[in-house]
Amino acid sequence: MRMKKVTIWHNPRCSKSRETLTLLQSRHMEIEVIEYLITPPQATEIEHALALLRMQPRGLMRRNESDYRVHHLDDTQLTHTQLIEAMHLYPILIQRPVVFANGKACIGRPPELVLRIL
Repeated sequence: MRMKKVTIWHNPRCSKSRETLTLLQSRHMEIEVIEYLITPPQATEIEHALALLRMQPRGLMRRNESDYRVHHLDDTQLTHTQLIEAMHLYPILIQRPVVFANGKACIGRPPELVLRIL
């Protein structure tokens, strides 16, 4: 029997991210864990995630982070590309965790949401 491959953009300091990873592990899946604060996703990877999530960049951003305010990311003049670049430069801004499986993506808030893409 072949294990299902799943990728998670993970922040071990985040309880929702840890809960989601535990949920995936309990399903005995082949999991690629990317600690995105250490290895930030490239702009193309963020763009791909947004397409799978059917979201605009701000939908994937944690607007309560200080980097959001400090870098004036609420400025409505910022382009799609500029917002994606900001998430690459300041990955703490990315909602977590993001799980990828079966050509789909889901934000694990709450963790059980990821079950729909498995």
